[in-house]
Amino acid sequence: MNNQLRRKLDHITDILWAGGVTNPVTYIEQISYLIFLKLLDEEESDRELRARLGATGGNATLLYPAQSERYRWSHWRFKSGTELRDFIRDEVFPYMASLAKDEPEVAEYFRDAVLEIVDPNVLKQVIDELDGFEFRKLGPDVKGDIFEYLLVHLGSSSLNGQFRTPRQIRAFMVEMVDPDIGDSMFDPAMGTAGFLIDAVDYLLAKYSDHISEYPIYGEDWLEKKGKSLADLKAEIPRLQTYRKGAGEKIPDWSLLEASVYGTDVSRQMLRISMMNLVLHGIRHAKLKRANSLSDMGGLTEDDLRRRYKVILANPPFAGQLPKDSIRADLPTNSKKSELLFMSLMMQHLAPGGRCAVVVPEGLLFGSTGAHVELRKKLVHDFDLLAVVSLPAGVFKPYAGVKTAVLVFRKPASESAKRLDKVWFYEVRNDGYDPDKISGGGRVETPEKNDIPDLLAQWKAYKVSGYATPPGLEANTLLVHGTDEPACWWTTREKLADGDYNLGAGQWKPRVAEKSSDEDPRDLVTDVLGDYRKVVAGLETLMVELAK
Repeated sequence: MNNQLRRKLDHITDILWAGGVTNPVTYIEQISYLIFLKLLDEEESDRELRARLGATGGNATLLYPAQSERYRWSHWRFKSGTELRDFIRDEVFPYMASLAKDEPEVAEYFRDAVLEIVDPNVLKQVIDELDGFEFRKLGPDVKGDIFEYLLVHLGSSSLNGQFRTPRQIRAFMVEMVDPDIGDSMFDPAMGTAGFLIDAVDYLLAKYSDHISEYPIYGEDWLEKKGKSLADLKAEIPRLQTYRKGAGEKIPDWSLLEASVYGTDVSRQMLRISMMNLVLHGIRHAKLKRANSLSDMGGLTEDDLRRRYKVILANPPFAGQLPKDSIRADLPTNSKKSELLFMSLMMQHLAPGGRCAVVVPEGLLFGSTGAHVELRKKLVHDFDLLAVVSLPAGVFKPYAGVKTAVLVFRKPASESAKRLDKVWFYEVRNDGYDPDKISGGGRVETPEKNDIPDLLAQWKAYKVSGYATPPGLEANTLLVHGTDEPACWWTTREKLADGDYNLGAGQWKPRVAEKSSDEDPRDLVTDVLGDYRKVVAGLETLMVELAK
């Protein structure tokens, strides 16, 4: 995405903020409505062209038949003042919501939609700016970058207790589960669909001949450095990057679209997720507004029965559900949301499926019966591939909770042999300073990032068939002066003996303290001297007391 596009987006954001639309979630939702209307108008132009050319392939049915053409962007974008605002609010939005039969995804997107840009002049300015975009001439990578750039504004604010998972964490989690074409991919608490987008981008790069690589800090960061990525990688060996491609070798795009699933309890998040995926080229993802944990959350029987090959999530940690609202099929007696989400993901993982999930560290060593039983099931009924301990500052500035990532898979069959070892990796630095906050975000420390090493060790582990975890055996005592290890492993048997405690510190090898260089005889002589002084003092006191 070039600087001209970034300036346009910044200008739109400034217009909305000056116009009183200051909640990041609200203004991104409002921009999403308008972008969608512009996209639909451009798509209508493409359908008209195909119809004139007599094309039989693709969808040539018009979104706006003759009697409805007045609802097209190109027909009303010249209006102004209250006429423009009232027309969009009272006629365009209701028309879009009425297309349930012909365009159910469009209708769902605009269901209950409310135009919250109440100042007609602000609305007109935003529409004029967006009218300068020709989305059909932009590839899905650029359109996706446009929306990701807008979503950066959410990074500095908590969303009703939710927050976006940082890119560097999402990137390594996606790589560890390694999605492929045909894998169904699911996030039960999707928020803005960051994990789903990253999984799609990972697949596009995987099936591309021409791949672009970017630092996790973004293109702006690279431009400010004034150096090529190759030069920076040579200068900073720990620099973490991600790859993007057009996916020109994907054999069946409709299969990819049909494999993307997500739920969220917020309609605002649902709309933002839908637009995020649409702009990344995924128009027909199966997204749903629902509470994944509840029998009364809007899930169908098909939703409850469905199993997924890849699950990626950072579910909300706080809160409890009323016992009567919790899904009866979840294998836990707890009301705590983190245990319920873990149970849900274990329940919905298909045979051979892989899951990577962010969990609060308390889940790893909590002593309640529900905690221990869940960890026992995870260790014995699944292959727990990795426990990745994250730094406490990962979610700063809006949360300081200590977290970890669990990576596990469901065996292909009940009789399949389980792995006997569990691997631990301690990420001490994730490419950002754990304590320093500047400009609303953490300060970059690319030279200290442990994640590239984590992924290198993971690849070696994977090549071994997960039979030979890198690092030392748990609780090994290392000689003084040895560097603290980054990774280690233990056995299922030892985990069972330790109440299935999965806390990384419980099993971390220890470095011996430096032994004293003094002669032990000198130490004993000093102690005896001190002892004699104490005895002499007490004898003197006894004499004084006897007088």
